[in-house]
Amino acid sequence: VREKDGNPLSLKFTTTTAQFRQTWAAVAEQNLADCGIQIIRLHTPASWWFGDSTGLQRRDFELGAFAWVGQANPAGRTLYACNQIPLPSNNWEGQNYMGWCNQEASQAIVLANNTLVRDERAAAYNIVEEKFAEDMVSLPLFQRAEAEAWSNNLLNFKPDPTEYSSANSWEWELADGGDTIVAGFSQEPSSMFTLIVSAAVQRQAAQLAVGNMWTQYNYDYQPVAQDELSTIENGLAENNMIDVTAGDMVYNADGEPEELAEGTQIIVDGETISYDGTSTVQLPELTVTYKVKPFTWSDGTPGSSDDIALAHQIECDKDSGATSFITCEAMASQEYGDMSTTVTYLPGYQSPTYFLFPYGEIYPSHQVLSDGRMLKDVPAAEWQTLPEIAEQRLSYGPFVLTEWSKGSRMVMEANPYYEPAPKVNQVIITFIQDTNQAVAQLLSGDVDYLERATLGGGAEVQTVVDAAAEGKVNLEIIPSPTWEHIDMNLFTK
Repeated sequence: VREKDGNPLSLKFTTTTAQFRQTWAAVAEQNLADCGIQIIRLHTPASWWFGDSTGLQRRDFELGAFAWVGQANPAGRTLYACNQIPLPSNNWEGQNYMGWCNQEASQAIVLANNTLVRDERAAAYNIVEEKFAEDMVSLPLFQRAEAEAWSNNLLNFKPDPTEYSSANSWEWELADGGDTIVAGFSQEPSSMFTLIVSAAVQRQAAQLAVGNMWTQYNYDYQPVAQDELSTIENGLAENNMIDVTAGDMVYNADGEPEELAEGTQIIVDGETISYDGTSTVQLPELTVTYKVKPFTWSDGTPGSSDDIALAHQIECDKDSGATSFITCEAMASQEYGDMSTTVTYLPGYQSPTYFLFPYGEIYPSHQVLSDGRMLKDVPAAEWQTLPEIAEQRLSYGPFVLTEWSKGSRMVMEANPYYEPAPKVNQVIITFIQDTNQAVAQLLSGDVDYLERATLGGGAEVQTVVDAAAEGKVNLEIIPSPTWEHIDMNLFTK
C-alpha cells in the first residue's frame, strides 16, 4: 500500500449489499490493491445509501459506487452542474454527489438541457464529456447487460432498456388463472414518497401502487395518466419569441432565474452573451398546457385539478426534501383548468422535455389524515414522515399498497377504480437479498419474476440461462443504458 509520512493510501468505499456489486467490488478492490491503493469496503442497505437524508444525498462517503439509470433523455444537469452540489446551505438540493464544479462543464450541461435544437445539445454534451474525462472525478466502470427472468406462467411481461418492467403491471396475467403475482427484489424502498427518493426499486414500487404520469419505452415517451404529450406540434405548447429588457425575470445561462441586469449571462441563438443593461433582446417563452386523464383515487374519490395544484404546492416547496427544483424555479406562472394546468415558463427556459407533465406525481387534496388534518394543509416539511405519504398511499395507479412488512414484503391489491382493470388481484414484492436464493425461488415457482437489479450480472445468471435454454423459465438479457460508476467525493463532511 502506498503511503506518505506513514499514512497509508486507504479510502472508504461505499455501495449497496446487492450481490453483483459485491462481486465486482471484490475485483475492484484487488485491482486497486495492485496499484497500491487500499479500499475499505462498506456494503450498506440500499434504503440507507439512497435515502433522502442519508448516504449519497448527504455525501456521506469517500468513494461511492452506484448506477445512473439510462433514460430516453440524457439530462444530467442535476448530476454535473455547479449549483447542484448537495450542501447544508442549499438544503441538500441536487445530485452532484462528487462536489464537482467545472464552470465550463457546468454551463455546457445547462445549455444541453436548455435548447430544443438537437445539434446544440450534442455540442454541449461533448464539452461536458471532455471536461469530465479531464478532471476524472468519477470512474465509469461498465454499462450493464441486465437480465430479467420470469416464469412461463407470467404473461404480458415487458422488459425494456429504458423503462421498468413494472410500468405495464395492469396487463400482467397468469396463464393458470391465478390471482397473485410474486416479484423478487433484492432491495427495499426507503419510502413511497417518490419526490425524495432516487432508488430504482422505489420507482418500480411506485409505478405499481401510486401511479405513473408517463413511460419511456424504447428511448421514447408515452403518456399514461398524462392525457397526451404536450407538444408544440399538437398545439398544447407554444414557444414564442418575446421582448425582454432590464428588470424582467429571465432564465440565465447558469440555469437559474434572475432579474435581467447589466452583466446577466443569457443564451441568445445558442450563444451565451452578457447583457449590456439597456437593450431590448428577444428570448423564447414556452407556454405549455398539461392535461391529466380523468381518474378515480383508490378510495373512490374522483381526481381533480386541486390534486394537480397540490403537486405544485408540495414539489416546489423548498422544505419538501426534493433533490431538485429546476423545473419549479423556471415557472413564471401557473393556471388551472379542468384536469389541466397551463404553465408559462421564464423567458429563456427551453427544456427538451417540456412536453412531459412537470411534477413527479399528483396528490389527493381531499385526503383526511389520521390526525384529522387535510393533507393539503400539511406543511411540505412534514410530508416525508407522514404515514399517508411515506407508506400508506392512496393510489391512482393499478394497485394499492395494503401491507408493508419491513424487511420482508410489500403486498399490493388491485385498485378497483383503475382503468383498464388489472388482470390479477394481488402483487407481492418479496425482499430476497441473496441472489442465489432468489434464483432458487424463481426456479421452484415461489417467485414469478426477478427484477433486473435482483438478478444482477453475476455467476447466478448462468443458472437462469441454463434453465431458460431448457424451457423452464423466460429470460431476457437487456443491453441496458444503465451504467455503474465510482464517484469520488471531492470534500467530505
